[in-house]
Amino acid sequence: MNGMMKHHLFWPLSVLGALLLFNLFYSPDFFSIRMQGGQLYGSLIDILNFGAPLILVAIGMTLVIATKGIDLSVGSVVAIAGAMSCLIISRGADQNSLGLVLGGVGLALVLSLATGLWNGLLVTGFGIQPIIATLILMVAGRGIAQLITDGQIITLSSDRYKFIGAGSLAALPFAIFVVAAVFAAAALLTRRTALGLFIESVGTNPEASRLAGVRSNVVILVAYMFCGLCAGIAGLLLSSNVSSADGNNAGMWYELDAILAVVIGGTSLNGGRFYLSGTLVGALIIQTLSTTIYSVGIAPEITLVVKAFVVLAVCLIQSEAFRKTIAQRWKTRRFPGEKEVARHAS
Repeated sequence: MNGMMKHHLFWPLSVLGALLLFNLFYSPDFFSIRMQGGQLYGSLIDILNFGAPLILVAIGMTLVIATKGIDLSVGSVVAIAGAMSCLIISRGADQNSLGLVLGGVGLALVLSLATGLWNGLLVTGFGIQPIIATLILMVAGRGIAQLITDGQIITLSSDRYKFIGAGSLAALPFAIFVVAAVFAAAALLTRRTALGLFIESVGTNPEASRLAGVRSNVVILVAYMFCGLCAGIAGLLLSSNVSSADGNNAGMWYELDAILAVVIGGTSLNGGRFYLSGTLVGALIIQTLSTTIYSVGIAPEITLVVKAFVVLAVCLIQSEAFRKTIAQRWKTRRFPGEKEVARHAS
């Protein structure tokens, strides 16, 4: 049992299970799934569907954090990607044209890769601390997204583009398959090739990695570009789901939720060893928590406060030092030592 409790997925899965059970007790039909119009519907499907963009951003954030970095610009990149794709498609004569949609999606993804390249160059080429380097794009990127949309919300009437975020395949939301493909690609690249070992090596000791022949700057650059690409795909899912682009609000606070998902999943902010499966569970915890808060009917103005307290509790539960402290205090109260017995006797 102790060995199981030390596994990096034990506590995240326990918390996720507890949240799901709470929802089951609060709403007995929470686990029910129904077929309607050839597509599956239900709370569990909604959690996977609505959590897809966050999962994508968190996957990219995992690799960046593993290199002992951070990317605060992912929320802005989400807005930029959605704004660019919607702008290109909205200017076409036929918004349902496959070529036009592919062009808009392709340009948005290229722009997302460029933002990751920019962040990576600031960190590796100019030696700027990651939190500062990405903070620059976090602020400027939101302005770029608003410039692309001209400060307005761009709306579309493209069924082809809407399919990306709101379509279905094999009775499941298409967004789930997008996440599965990105997760599988990331897992294969980091666990079946030397890339994952290089990332962990750079995050643990970049100087030692360089001396060992690892091109640390290239590894870090790849991590930031992949993170930008993941954020761009998330932006496509969000904008296509609502057939519009909002440069001001799209992707807001995604960077914080993604960092929390990575930490909840067991990856240390100090870099090194990372867990993609843990990040996946962490993102599902955050999305399930959001669903729970809305279903319970907590007032919108205190939603973030409740969410913060729950996330804090999850992080404390995962902390081995915190658990040891609580266990030691509990043991001391139940089985007082000689000094405590003598003090009470006197």
